[in-house]
Amino acid sequence: MYLIAGLGNPGRQYEGTRHNMGFDTIDRLMDEYHIASGGVRMKAMYGKGMIGGEKAILIKPVTYMNLSGEAVSAWLNYYKLDPESDLIVIYDDIDQDPGQLRIRAKGSAGGHNGMKSVISQIGTDRFVRIRIGVGAKPAGWDLADYVLGRFDRETRNVIDDAIIRAAEAVRMITDGDLSGAMTEYNRHKEIEK
Repeated sequence: MYLIAGLGNPGRQYEGTRHNMGFDTIDRLMDEYHIASGGVRMKAMYGKGMIGGEKAILIKPVTYMNLSGEAVSAWLNYYKLDPESDLIVIYDDIDQDPGQLRIRAKGSAGGHNGMKSVISQIGTDRFVRIRIGVGAKPAGWDLADYVLGRFDRETRNVIDDAIIRAAEAVRMITDGDLSGAMTEYNRHKEIEK
């Protein structure tokens, strides 16, 4: 069984923002695999279903980004899952160009507060993560304003494609092909203008 956690902020005002790449990917997975919402439990909106041949629990923490680890930890503990083999976390990355994916099996939080919370709460950085590039903060911008902002139409199209590819990567990972997913999706994708 996999726990797939998409990081973001709950509420209408945050829908479609740069910081909600994880939520958007969970929504895509739930649609694609016909996973119904189960409501809210253990500090997260959730759904349970199958992705490929594997059982999966999909969660979107409702703690707001900076406390995401509280929900991830609660779900891991309740189902006695091992983060190293059973957890996938999806989130935004300002260090990648818009639409670029970066999949890793371990690593630091890289300054991302949601990931800092996850690592702190579960006590390890050895778990699969899928980062979706949203582009660097422009000079002079406040970081919070940037990540809580929305994309222009052209960039949104690129991001929507990245969300599709992130969902495809999840399927490869749950099928047991993490190295294949990294080879396929970590390549630099040329953005069509």
